Parts: sequence; structure tokens; C-alpha cells
Amino acid sequence: MPDNGVYGEAGAISSAFLARIGAAIADRDTLTLKSDVAGLHQSEIGDLLHALMPEQRRSLVELMGDEFDFTALTEVDEAIRLDIVGSLPNAQIAQAVQQLDSDDAVYILEDLDPADQDEILSELPFTERVRLRRSLGYPEETAGRRMQTEFVAVPPFWTVGQTIDYMREDKNLPDSFSQVFVIDPTFRLVGAVDLDRILRTQRNVKVEDVMRETRHAIPATMDQEEAAQIFEQYDLLSAAVVDENERLVGVLTIDDVVDVIQQEAEEDLLRMGGVGDEELSDTVMIAARSRVPWLLVNLITAFLAASVISLFDATIEKIVALAVLMPIVAGMGGNAGSQTMTVTVRALATRDLDIYNAGRIIRREMGVGLLNGAIFATLIGLVAGFWFHDPNLGGIIAAAIVINMFVAAAGGILIPLLLDKVGADPAVASAVFVTAVTDVVGFFAFLGLATWWFGLL
Repeated sequence: MPDNGVYGEAGAISSAFLARIGAAIADRDTLTLKSDVAGLHQSEIGDLLHALMPEQRRSLVELMGDEFDFTALTEVDEAIRLDIVGSLPNAQIAQAVQQLDSDDAVYILEDLDPADQDEILSELPFTERVRLRRSLGYPEETAGRRMQTEFVAVPPFWTVGQTIDYMREDKNLPDSFSQVFVIDPTFRLVGAVDLDRILRTQRNVKVEDVMRETRHAIPATMDQEEAAQIFEQYDLLSAAVVDENERLVGVLTIDDVVDVIQQEAEEDLLRMGGVGDEELSDTVMIAARSRVPWLLVNLITAFLAASVISLFDATIEKIVALAVLMPIVAGMGGNAGSQTMTVTVRALATRDLDIYNAGRIIRREMGVGLLNGAIFATLIGLVAGFWFHDPNLGGIIAAAIVINMFVAAAGGILIPLLLDKVGADPAVASAVFVTAVTDVVGFFAFLGLATWWFGLL
């Protein structure tokens, strides 16, 4: 973190800075607020908003007025953004939106009610209103929602000199860009020229002679995660976004793609934990409601595992040590399954796992499960045998560990693959089913083997 007095040693907003801003808000000291906050980067303002209490956030935005950087609202949780925007009149939001890049404006507007969206958009200039409506018309989490509609486009018959003069003189161009796109009269994308190529070329050379075909144009309806993977694969800084007719409608830039990558990674992590799209700023009721569905599914699978145990209650009554050792079998299987599942879900998300290498990866994971099962079966079997002075019990739990860890590895990769095949999200549903499989198989293998073996003695 920069040493500007905003952050403490731990990388969070410093208590001294937070206290100063809090006191200024309480005293309605606009001079101090504008002096301390107006010059901050949007991400720093976002961190400050996260650290403030809800009523302080609203007061901060109100007191700073036109000097509040609304781009900072793209750096905060949806709940915080809606709370702040909901406290402002639509006329003020419309005025602020006009100062933002189109992608940031869409980020703020997309969470509002349709009625508020329409009212805000109606107060914008016609061209800007049309651009924002077009972006908002694309499905959520697509390239069309994340694109910036401000870009530089020229016809192929222009010279490099004309292009340079146009970029110098036109006041409506984006603040920063790395490419000039080449379009035909119908706005269909023809190619692109990097700025460094333009600067190194003589003025009388035509653009069509130095342009290159755009090989990585992104459809506006493409999922934003797929677009991010294209950026990662080809090391792009920006990419053209086209509609269904191959007409240029926007540009996707690396800063937005980085946000997408972080957002998708957070979503996958949260879904694997069964908490959906929960955010730290959500209320108790919202957080509890988001966690209930998968807790309910987990409860059902827990009863299934309990029913398996009940089948062997007579054996457990005779050999109490089985009850002591059962959690070890289930726990080892659950952890092994979670490891395989995590690797599989991530490989599916990054498309490293597909139909061509699935067989090899499945065999590898089963081999890992079998090898780890043998290693830990030996260790746990010896410990259990010495602990309860019964080598038979050690052998039984060792066999159960091998079986369960092998099944855990198989379930950890096959369950996500099956869910992905049927169109379900493996990140959301895999964990509860893998846990159910390892619990049921682990208990059945351990107690079943014990019942069979001790029944023979």
C-alpha cells in the first residue's frame, strides 16, 4: 500500500485517518473532507467507504457533492453501492453518470430498479443514453455489460496523418486507449492498429496498409469469464466487442478483465462453500437466507449417512471402538474428496479439463487416491491396532481407509464432471454430494467390514 497516511501497516484503512474522516463527517466539515478525500484514488475511496458506517457513507457523499468520485462506487460491494445510490436523488446520479466512462456508468446503473434507470437515462444526452441502453440491454455478466462504448475508430482509407490529427482534435475520445479500430461504412470491424505502430509510421501511409486483422474480437453476448480467458490466453490489453452482425459496439480493456477474473474467482470460492453471492456488507437476514438451501441439502445427506450407521447399531454396541474410529474414516475421505473436487472444479472453470484429457485425469486422480489411501491406511491401521490392542481392528480400518479414499478421489472428479455435463454449476453443487458419498461409503465400508470380520471370529 502507498505511504499516504490512508493505510496502516496491515494494509487496511488506518484508524487515525478513519477517525479524522469520521470527525469531519460529524462536524459537517466539507473543507477537510474535500481536502482529504477528493484527491484519493477511486480504490482508496472504495476502501474508505467499506470502513465507514452506513450513515457515515451517505453523509460523506452528500457533503462532498460534485467532488465525490462516483467511480469509487465500482470498487464497493453491491449492498453498499445500492445504499449510497438509493440515498441520492436521480438527478444527481444522472449528473454524476455523465462524468464516468460508459462501463463504470453501466456498473452503477445495472443494479437499480428499471424505473430509476429510465428516469436517470432520460436526463442524459441522446447519444450517451443510447449507448448506455444498449449496454444495459445485454445479459448480466456478458462482455456487452462490461465493455466501454467510447473507442477510436477510423475508415481504412484514412492516412496515418489524418488519424493522428483526429485523435488530437476530437474532444469526445476516451481518456486512454491503446488501439485504433478500423471500420467500414456499415461499422463492421475490419481490423485494428496499435498506437505504437501509428507513431512509427509515415503520415502519408494509409491505415489499411498498417492495420492487422482483429483475430480476437469478442461477441457482446459472450460470458465475461470466457472473454477473460481470451485475454489471458493471448495476453491482450484491449479487445474489440462486436454485435451479432460483426459491427463494432465497444471495447473491453484489461482493467475490467482483471475485475472480472477477481469477481469470478470469488464467486467460485463462495459457491464451493455453499454461500452463493454473499457479501460482507449483507445484512444478517440476507446472509442467513443465502446459506439455508445448501445447509438443508447437507442435512438430508447427513440423515442418509446416519441411516447407514443405524444399520450396524448392534455391532457398534458390541465394539465401542468402532464409534471412536468412525470419524477418522469419514474425515479422511471427506478431505481427500475435497482436494480432488477443488482441482477438478478449477480445471473446469479454466477449461484445462475437457473431453480429450478427461480419461487421463480421472485415472491420475484415482491413482492418487489409491496411493494416498495405502499410505494413510498403513499409518492409521498401526495406530488403531496399538491404541485398542487389536490388530484385527487396525486391519479393518486400514481397508476402509483405502476404499473410502479411492472412492473419494473418484467422486471428487466424476461428480463435478457429471454436474457440468448436465448443465449444473460444479462449484455450487459438488461439495455437498462429494461429502455425502464419502460419508456413506466410509461408514458402510468400515462398519460393514467390521460386522463381517468379527462375525467370522
